[in-house]
Amino acid sequence: MLNQVVLVGRLTKDPEVKVLDNGKKYTSIIVAVSRSYKNSDGLYDTDFVKCTLWNGIAANTCEYCHSGDVVGIKGRLQVNSYEDENKEVKYSTEVVAEKVTFLSTKNKEPKEIKEN
Repeated sequence: MLNQVVLVGRLTKDPEVKVLDNGKKYTSIIVAVSRSYKNSDGLYDTDFVKCTLWNGIAANTCEYCHSGDVVGIKGRLQVNSYEDENKEVKYSTEVVAEKVTFLSTKNKEPKEIKEN
């Protein structure tokens, strides 16, 4: 079985690193990914994909990337479930990043960060 996702898109806002009680760093980002085909109105739709980055990937992305920068993300899909206030089960899907490549940032050369 295989669970692998590759995305290339723009950050919708500046990422911010957060630290858990156990010292692990993380950030959640939204990547805007344009679809490769036009809709019935002749426009390209955009999907907004939530991605979670951990430890070194999170810290480096927060340090080097800003809103509007283009990033490449390789990771895996993760589905989470929770109960809302009406006791109904809800699901959310996100990409857990294993590798982030900075494709257009203020630095001129792409930089690749891998999870250790």
